[in-house]
Amino acid sequence: MLGLVAVAALGLFSLKATAQEKKTEAGKVIQKTGKAVEKGANAVGNKTAEVAVKGSAKVADQTFKGKMAPDGTNVYIDGKNRKYYVNKKGAKVYLKASEIRNKPAQ
Repeated sequence: MLGLVAVAALGLFSLKATAQEKKTEAGKVIQKTGKAVEKGANAVGNKTAEVAVKGSAKVADQTFKGKMAPDGTNVYIDGKNRKYYVNKKGAKVYLKASEIRNKPAQ
């Protein structure tokens, strides 16, 4: 009986030690590094998507000459005559006529 209690106590202490690993310096460094890698991977993924969508838009759709989106990027016209721009995450954002601005003269 005493052996079972000793094994249970050791198991309890070992579980508690692993649960608090994040509070050690090594645990904090590992967690911080993981977050930095995740942030970098998200940034690379977003930029890749943006470049890919813009490249396909330049090939497949027309560029609306002399016009720009609210963020200053090019406006494209698809086959259904809808106007859109590509945001920083690589998504097409469709525009209303009131959102399209004239490009400033250079």
